[in-house]
Amino acid sequence: MCLESPFTRADFLRATSTAGLGTAAALAPTVAWAEPEQIAQAGPRVPINVRWLGGGVAELSTLDSKQIMLVDAWIWNNAGYDRFNLKKPPELSSAAAYADHLVARKPDAILVLLTHDHGDHIGDYFELLKTLHDRGLNVKSMGHSDLLRFALVPKFKEAGLDETAIVVNNGAGGNIGGTGAHGGMKAVVVPAFHSTTFGLPSIGFVAQIGGLNVYASGDTDLFGDMSLIARRYKPDLAIVCAGNGPFTMGPADAAEAARMVGASVAIPVHYGHNGLVIGPEAGDRFKAEMSRISPKTHVIVMKPGETTQV
Repeated sequence: MCLESPFTRADFLRATSTAGLGTAAALAPTVAWAEPEQIAQAGPRVPINVRWLGGGVAELSTLDSKQIMLVDAWIWNNAGYDRFNLKKPPELSSAAAYADHLVARKPDAILVLLTHDHGDHIGDYFELLKTLHDRGLNVKSMGHSDLLRFALVPKFKEAGLDETAIVVNNGAGGNIGGTGAHGGMKAVVVPAFHSTTFGLPSIGFVAQIGGLNVYASGDTDLFGDMSLIARRYKPDLAIVCAGNGPFTMGPADAAEAARMVGASVAIPVHYGHNGLVIGPEAGDRFKAEMSRISPKTHVIVMKPGETTQV
């Protein structure tokens, strides 16, 4: 019996050389990475306002407030002020108060991003959308497609909302890698590693507002493909969860996440809002770790209710 001899690496190199390829590397030419068109810079970078509303919730806006973006919707029920010994600002005390506040700012568009369906992220979501819609504001939302077009449809109906009209992409939202737009704002869905009530994927976003690319981690642990987010979307600002406890990564891993996504500015959130997560000291711990591993990254540590310009 004659057994066929194994085809070795040397045989392969000889074969490719004979074909004029030289080495195996010639079969895999380097291809330049193309930045995804949907989140590529649309114009010059201009400053935006960032307001931490407590917990993992943030409001982003252009300086003229024409474009306003919310990362999650837990506002008047947000418990992220007590451990800071702060009183919640009056405009954040109820749906009506917040709607009055937004109406006075005369936005052209409001985009509400929903990372997942835990109460400290979705707690005021339906009341928010209903109140803003009824006040005549141009509001739309974006979240995981299966969450918004299937799992939460009864909740939309109960709130008197047409999900096909108030959710981007005619109600489809966005799956991981998918995009959406409203007004002058865009967002692409990126992965997050976290649980959800309905068992659908938790997500983060890279959102574009005012020419800046903003990575909003949502609730997540550290994961290796955060470096891929850096390569694909080139965030200018990273807003990362840092509270640890039973739920998410803590300050050190959050700093590593900000380093991995390559943002020049980083803001820690999702701490101090319940007794199981790290308190106000998480912000300083994040800043100290960031200065150790990425000293060029500018860290902004905020208090709930504060606004900063980026």
